[in-house]
Amino acid sequence: MIVCVCKAVNERAIHRAVAAGHDTLEDLQFELGLGTCCGKCVPMAREVLSEARLETFGAQQHAVPLRFVPRPTRVALA
Repeated sequence: MIVCVCKAVNERAIHRAVAAGHDTLEDLQFELGLGTCCGKCVPMAREVLSEARLETFGAQQHAVPLRFVPRPTRVALA
């Protein structure tokens, strides 16, 4: 299933990224561009990330909280 339409990121890409060691939302934003455009995918991305972490690392890593890092706003140059 597609999680981020803006960057065409699906569940499998998130699972592969977590297996490769990118196990935070910030890592996924950097590696896949997930949640960096409109941000509507972030809640679903958190769910998939949580599932992937549980599958990859087990229950002890699943308890780490996930947080969203907003993209900086653009400043108009005068």
